[in-house]
Amino acid sequence: MYLRTSVSLAAVFSVLASPAMAEEAAEDQNPAIGTITVTASKDDVLDIGGSVQRIDAEDLETFAYSDVNRILRQVPGVFLQEEDGFGLRPNIGIRGSGTDRSARVTIMEDGVLKAPAPYSAPAAYYFPRMTRINAIEVAKGPAAIKYGPSTVGGAINFFSTPIPDVPAGTVAARGTALIGNHDSQRLHGWVGGWAPLGGNIEIGALAEGLYEHSDGFKSIDIGGSTGFQIEDYTAKLGLRSVDGSHSLEFKYQRNDERSDETYLGLTLADFAVSPNRRYNASQLDEMNVAHETFQLSHYLELAPQLSFSTVVYRTDTARAWYKLNDVRNAANTGWNSLSAVLANPAGFAIPFADLVGAEGYTGRAGALRVRNNNRVYQSTGVQSVLSAGFGTGAVDHTLELSARYHEDSEDRFQQDDRYQIVDGAMRLTTPGAPGSQDNRRGDAKAWAFYIRDTIEAGPLTLVPGLRYETIDLRQTRWAPGDATRATPTSVAERNVDVFIPGISGTYRVTDEVRLVAGVHKGFSTPGPGSTVDIETSWNYEAGVRLGTNGWQVEAIGFFNDYANLVGTCTASTGGNCDIGDQFDGGEVDVQGLEVLASRTFGSIAEGGFAVPVSLAYTYTDARFETDFVSGYEPWGAVTQGDRLPYLPAHQLTLTAGVELPAARLNASINRVSATRATAGQGAIAASDRIDARTLVDLSAEYDVLDSLSVFGTVQNLFDETYNAGFSPSGARPGSPRLWLVGLRARL
Repeated sequence: MYLRTSVSLAAVFSVLASPAMAEEAAEDQNPAIGTITVTASKDDVLDIGGSVQRIDAEDLETFAYSDVNRILRQVPGVFLQEEDGFGLRPNIGIRGSGTDRSARVTIMEDGVLKAPAPYSAPAAYYFPRMTRINAIEVAKGPAAIKYGPSTVGGAINFFSTPIPDVPAGTVAARGTALIGNHDSQRLHGWVGGWAPLGGNIEIGALAEGLYEHSDGFKSIDIGGSTGFQIEDYTAKLGLRSVDGSHSLEFKYQRNDERSDETYLGLTLADFAVSPNRRYNASQLDEMNVAHETFQLSHYLELAPQLSFSTVVYRTDTARAWYKLNDVRNAANTGWNSLSAVLANPAGFAIPFADLVGAEGYTGRAGALRVRNNNRVYQSTGVQSVLSAGFGTGAVDHTLELSARYHEDSEDRFQQDDRYQIVDGAMRLTTPGAPGSQDNRRGDAKAWAFYIRDTIEAGPLTLVPGLRYETIDLRQTRWAPGDATRATPTSVAERNVDVFIPGISGTYRVTDEVRLVAGVHKGFSTPGPGSTVDIETSWNYEAGVRLGTNGWQVEAIGFFNDYANLVGTCTASTGGNCDIGDQFDGGEVDVQGLEVLASRTFGSIAEGGFAVPVSLAYTYTDARFETDFVSGYEPWGAVTQGDRLPYLPAHQLTLTAGVELPAARLNASINRVSATRATAGQGAIAASDRIDARTLVDLSAEYDVLDSLSVFGTVQNLFDETYNAGFSPSGARPGSPRLWLVGLRARL
């Protein structure tokens, strides 16, 4: 049975402050996964090299967020570009790495790369649903060299629900049923346990199901759904020895999503009047995703301090996003991008009229081009880690050696259909032939190795490490519409070899005070067919960790020195370039400060109540160091000293709660300062301004029985309206007030 608590960031710090708590938080974790990740339960995580935060099951239950953006704003140094209000396709960056489709952050689930094609196409068009996630690890700085291919900012590892570590012959179960506004529905449950199999072997299993639905909070002028429906199923089967020295686990997970999402936003004038409006030209936009994961994990303890783990995995993702791509120009000689039209509706009056598609209006035949963004991804690999603990005199070592072979691919076979708007409804005028818009495949094959030694010498802990990746990239193109693909029209190949060193240090001044510092090289792989210089940086951090009299504080300053920042053209950045092309951004400096602090006042055991309080704050200054002109829309004409887009200077999350023996009440306040949508400096023009906002969330829970509680949550309590961004195209609203109420049951 999982514990429930109102602690949010406080629990993050309890992991940092107490090795015993770290072990308790991860006691159910598959030991094979534990050796691959930074925060394995055996580690004294207070002395981990690099900045690492872990959010456990208790934290995730507090507000029951399904949107990863609202969860990760509790971790300093993480940047979040909102898009759809539900977190379906998040845009996450770490320490200035860039946010678009989370492509510059290594995203994992249970130690396995989770982007559909993490080397050849790392944009995260599939993302794990947070409702079924049991814990999250965010690794920044030198700690991230355990992961790849992207090490510039850091890595995020999501841990799925484990087979519960209950006594053999017993079962644990959990269920949640919630309903809310906009016809929101969430059903989630799992059941699992272990049974003796004989010969000191136990067999375990877990079955988990998730259903989420919403009609959406936006309104198309002609009517229709703007929400989503997701079904997600997970099954695990495990074998383990009673003494824990040997385990084998198979995991299967499937996710099916249909969402009525669009890239078409609003003009600023229309946003000011009705921010949740959608123009009629977006009425057919729909995303369909099917994702499957197959994973086999093996752990073997060869000796008391010697273990060997292997994870074999395969993921298959098919996605088809049928959405408005662009609109015919007024002269009927070419196409205008959606972002250009919405930025200047008066200058593009005829194309804008086609986008709005007002009642009684008859648009031009074929003026709306809708693209079937049909893509199929596959990712396969095997990773092994050998971990050995030994001593050299008074110095203790934990040496890790790892090797991974990985293959992935992205296959695009896309076409454009042309529509006319008539009295608000879209009518097909010219269907496109499959593959006539884009007919190509990107492939990657990569070997990755790392060696890492945790050296403990009295009060000093040093963690030197070296990662090496060799990557073969290939892009193959065929003639438009060539379904047989017998003869390619072009093949581009590239090999990338990179060494990624790093070292971190922790010095224990007292039992309550640690000094931390580190340096490592950052790297992001180029895309297939790209000829730009690879993205590299040198990243530095230093700070202090304090834990005394119930207080926990961590303050870390960081400086990322990019030799070359790379931008990738995607439709989600606004288009106006060839999708997949990459652009050099030159030298960039990102510096900042991350602060975490928490304290729990009182105690339920001693006083009958407790008041946990926690804070996360990030200050960031990210600027280009050279002048250049780029075809990448978020950059454009850059002058030295321009700030990077979508990186607010200040982010603050304050969380507080009241715990009683049978009830809990929590509040979270998130403040984000205004920032810009394109590179620049000085005052931010309204046409480029991402609004500052202060959002308040509440949650409450009351135990009706030991095994049953009533739960409710409200996001954006005061229904604040704000422009969350201009990407992909036009102004886009953040999530309005959303509420859920229901029951939680547990066995």
